[in-house]
Amino acid sequence: MAIEEMYTRLITEHSRDKRNRREMPEATHSHRGVNPSCGDEITLRLREEDGVIKDAAFTGSGCAISQASASMMADLLTGRTAEDAKRLAELFLGMIRGDVTDEAQLEELEEAISLRGVAKMPARVKCAVLPWHTLQESLK
Repeated sequence: MAIEEMYTRLITEHSRDKRNRREMPEATHSHRGVNPSCGDEITLRLREEDGVIKDAAFTGSGCAISQASASMMADLLTGRTAEDAKRLAELFLGMIRGDVTDEAQLEELEEAISLRGVAKMPARVKCAVLPWHTLQESLK
């Protein structure tokens, strides 16, 4: 299986997966992000205890890329410190901008690395980065 095909499969699976797409009444952080140019929107919810993100979830609607990006991000954040989450957001955004290309660094993004090809599709960049910008706002 070609790497592009594997990445496409990951994006499709995450965009349809419901485990991270849910309400979280016990959230300690909540922030709504909107991409007005295409209508994507998410509400990110985090439950932080003692500086560690114990749970991450989102609700919203949008294209497969925005929803997959939110799901992958939620998986990646659980169990991380808030500071680590901020660093991962910067790493992801750097990958999309093309500023970070070191494979060893990018491996830390786990499945979210599958979205790096979005950088070649300018109309889809805002879709992929919406959850990550929402995360940054949520942790301010």
